[in-house]
Amino acid sequence: MDLSSMDFWLALLEIIWVNILLSGDNAVVIALAARSLPQSQQRTAIVAGSAGAIVLRIILTLVAAELLLMPWLKTVGALLLVYIGVSLLMPEGEEEGEAKQYNSLWAAIRTILVADLVMSLDNVVAVAAAAHGNVPLLIIGLAISIPLVIFGSTLLLKVIERLPIIVWLGAALLGFIAGEMLVSDPALTSTVGNVSTAMHTSPHHLALMAGAVGAIIVLILGRIITSRNKTE
Repeated sequence: MDLSSMDFWLALLEIIWVNILLSGDNAVVIALAARSLPQSQQRTAIVAGSAGAIVLRIILTLVAAELLLMPWLKTVGALLLVYIGVSLLMPEGEEEGEAKQYNSLWAAIRTILVADLVMSLDNVVAVAAAAHGNVPLLIIGLAISIPLVIFGSTLLLKVIERLPIIVWLGAALLGFIAGEMLVSDPALTSTVGNVSTAMHTSPHHLALMAGAVGAIIVLILGRIITSRNKTE
């Protein structure tokens, strides 16, 4: 696909557009992970986390077809998302000293990378399809998407400062994604099919119910742990 061809530019726009549409939940995680950092470190965490997440997404996209067929991978990913969702609800501790701030910065970046890696398992299929097997096109498209993801995360961070309830909504979103991801694991295909038949519902509706259960679990666990921390 030549740089001067219309097909190249149309495919590039498609990759950018798909990535923006699929990065809404990633922007939520980035903003939540960076919110507890000092303001001077928030942009560093957002930029480094977003750039690292895009690099991981490129690698994932190159092996997407084989990766998504691995049994139990999505189950592990779902459990990771529940853990991340609950951990993001933990009260912000008092940070003292440069070493602790440094550790918090890298902890935020690590959270961003792990969450994006897990949530991108399904997203990369759409991006890979848009790239039509053209690796340079894929890299260019995802690289151009970085500033757009950073802008969305920064904007959401400002909203979180005004509306703290968004932190809980963001954690619930991670739980919802975890529930949906769990029932789409290839290792659970027959089990999910049997449950869907027994409940007289479609796999799509079952996934929505699993997502709702996942969101509730994250909120309940977050509430229990935060309440326990307050009493201590």
